[in-house]
Amino acid sequence: MSSNTDPANNSNPFNLRVIEEFRSNGGRVGGQFADVKLLLLTTRGARSGLPRTTPLVHLPDGERLVVFASNGGAPTAPAWFRNAMAAPGDVTVEVGEERYAARARLVDKAEHDELWARQIAADPAFAAFRERALEAGRVTPVVALERAA
Repeated sequence: MSSNTDPANNSNPFNLRVIEEFRSNGGRVGGQFADVKLLLLTTRGARSGLPRTTPLVHLPDGERLVVFASNGGAPTAPAWFRNAMAAPGDVTVEVGEERYAARARLVDKAEHDELWARQIAADPAFAAFRERALEAGRVTPVVALERAA
């Protein structure tokens, strides 16, 4: 994966600014993300093979961090999700000032709704993301990021 100083390889200008601010400030971001638990997830592009970095809201869950493939409620899953599922052992997490290799694992059905309920309680905006995806016929995947051994 890329180092903290490598380009983020993210085509979204807003995300690039968030990534730069995150890396420049030890994992802290201001503005609308000032009190939000953010991480940077770097996956390998399933088609391109290039590292792709995406800022994501996360939910701490014991030793793992949980992320939601909501894509803002869009009818399709985000690219980071497809990339992580294509190569689940080839992801890197940056949280705070820490950076580590991780494994992405789709949570099972038993955990799915409970984790969603916790995330919605922590950030009510996620309720609308989940509802929009359901209206579009998509159940939003929940992914656990587990530190590699």
